[in-house]
Amino acid sequence: MIMPSSDGEGGIRRERTIDRGKTMKATDILQEEHRVILRVLQCLSAAADRAEKEAGLDVESIPKMLEFFRGFADRCHHGKEEAHFFPVARQRGVGCAPASLDSLRAEHEEGRGHIRVMEEELGAAGRGDSQATARFLQHARQYVQLLTDHIGKEDHCLFPTADTLLSTADHEALAKAFEEVEQQEMGAGTHERFHALADELCAQWHVPIPQHSPDPSGCSHT
Repeated sequence: MIMPSSDGEGGIRRERTIDRGKTMKATDILQEEHRVILRVLQCLSAAADRAEKEAGLDVESIPKMLEFFRGFADRCHHGKEEAHFFPVARQRGVGCAPASLDSLRAEHEEGRGHIRVMEEELGAAGRGDSQATARFLQHARQYVQLLTDHIGKEDHCLFPTADTLLSTADHEALAKAFEEVEQQEMGAGTHERFHALADELCAQWHVPIPQHSPDPSGCSHT
C-alpha cells in the first residue's frame, strides 16, 4: 500500500512502499516516530535555553510544541505502545532490566505529568510571572531528559529484544493496528498535520533533519 505524501520546506515527505511479501517491523515504525519526537524535544530544549537567557518564553511556538507532545508523542505514539505493542511484547516474554514494560509505562505517565504542569504554567509564564516561568522551565527540562532517556531504552534495549521474539505475523498485526490508530482514532490527516507542525518548529529552531533516517516523517503508514 502506498500512502500519499507531500514535500515541504523544513522536511521531507516520502511515500513508503513495501515490496510485495515484505512488511515493515512494528519496532521500525515506533523507532521512526522516535526520530520525530526527538527533533521536537530539541526544539523545546532550545526554547528553554532562550527563555533562560532572555527571561521570557516564546508564547507563539511553545504551545505548538505542547500540542505536538500531547497529540503525537503521547496520544498517538505512546497510545500505540500501551494498547498494542506492550501487550504483545508481554505475551512473548519481551523485557530487559533497564526497560521493563512496567517501568516504561510508568515513564509515559510521568511525561504526562510534566506536560500538564507546562500547560498549567504557560499562561502565567507568558505574562511575565517569574515563578511560573521557573516552574515551566523546570518541567520542560525534566520532560526532555525523561523522553530522551526513555527513547534510548526502547531503541537500544526493548526493541532489539522484541525483534528476537516477535514473529512476522506479530509485526504484521501490529503494523495494521498502528495504522488503525492513525486513521480511526486520530483521524485522517492528523498525522500529516503533526508532521508539518514538527517541520515548522524544527525550521524555526534550526533543528536539522537527520540525513540517514529511512523516513524522516516517522509515519507508520505501510
